[in-house]
Amino acid sequence: MSTTANDLTDAVGNQVTVTTSALGGLYKSFLQLLPGILLGLAVFVLFYFLSKLTRRLILRATGGTGFGKAVSRLARLGVLLAGLLLGMAIAFPTVNGSSLLSALGVSGVAIGFAFRDILQNYFAGILLLWREPFRVGDQIVTSNAFEGTVESIETRATFIRTYDGRRVVIPNSNLFIDSVTVNTAFEVRRLEYDLGVGYGDDLEKAQELVLELLKTTEGVLPDPAPDVLIVSFEDSSIALRIRWWARSKRADTLAAQDKVLRSIKRVLYDEHGIDLPYPTQQILFHDQTEETDGDRTRQREGWPAGSGDAPRSRWARSARPEVDQQDA
Repeated sequence: MSTTANDLTDAVGNQVTVTTSALGGLYKSFLQLLPGILLGLAVFVLFYFLSKLTRRLILRATGGTGFGKAVSRLARLGVLLAGLLLGMAIAFPTVNGSSLLSALGVSGVAIGFAFRDILQNYFAGILLLWREPFRVGDQIVTSNAFEGTVESIETRATFIRTYDGRRVVIPNSNLFIDSVTVNTAFEVRRLEYDLGVGYGDDLEKAQELVLELLKTTEGVLPDPAPDVLIVSFEDSSIALRIRWWARSKRADTLAAQDKVLRSIKRVLYDEHGIDLPYPTQQILFHDQTEETDGDRTRQREGWPAGSGDAPRSRWARSARPEVDQQDA
C-alpha cells in the first residue's frame, strides 16, 4: 500500500516538474519574442496614423468629392493591411511571408465568394463616383420606376428622396448595370403636350394663338423657341403637339406646364371659341326615304365632295326623272 502511494507521489512530482519546465520555456520564449511583438505593435500603430494621414491628403487633393472619399477609404485600408503584414513579420520572424500571403490569398477568395454582392456594390459605387453619370442633387428616374432627388452616393448604395417625401436605398450595382434617366443632367429640358382641335376650326389661327401665349407665359424659355406642330388626325379632333423648353428641375417643369395649360384653355376656348372636343362618336341612321340620302353635296358622312359635280344618289335618279333627263 505504501509502495503505491510513493509511486503516485513520484508521478505527480514528475508531472509538476515537466509542467514547470514547460511554463519556464514558454516564459523564456515570450521574453525573447516580447521586443519583436512590441516593435511590431509600434509599426502597426505608425501605419495606422499613416493611413489616416493618407486619407486626409487624398480628400484634400480631390476636394472632398464622392470619388475622393471612396479612393481615400481604399488607400487607408491598403496602408492598414501593409502595416499589419509588416508588424506580424517583425513580431513573429519565424513566420514565412510567402505562406502568410498564400493564406491571405486563399482566405481572400473565400471572402470574395461569401461577400460577392457586397463587393460588387462596392466597386460599382467606386465607378459611379469616378465616372459621375449623376451627382448629388440630380433628379433621376431608375429602371425600377423610382424617381426622386439624389441625396448621397455611398460606396455600397445610393440614397434618393422621392417627390412624396420617402427615401429609397438602391444598390449601386443596379444603378451601374441598368438604365438611369437623369432629368437634370442639363439646365433646360423640352416639354410637350398634345392638344385636340375641332375639325371645323381654323388650325392656323389656333397655332398662332398658342405660339403667342407661349411667348408670354412665365417659365417658358424664349430660346430654344417653342413650336406648335400638327401631328395626327384623330377620331374627333386634329392633334396639335405643343413643345416648349423650361428649367429642368421638376418644380419648374410642373409650374410651366400648369401655366401653359391654363393659358391655352383661357385663350383658345374662352376668348376665341376654338373647340377642344372630347372623344366623340357619330352614328347615322338612314331610312333611305329622304331626298338628301346619298347626296354628297348636302349629306357628307366623312367623304369629300370633290371639286367637280358630286355623283347623285341612286334614290335621286329613280325618284326625280326630270333631273335624270337633264343629266343625260
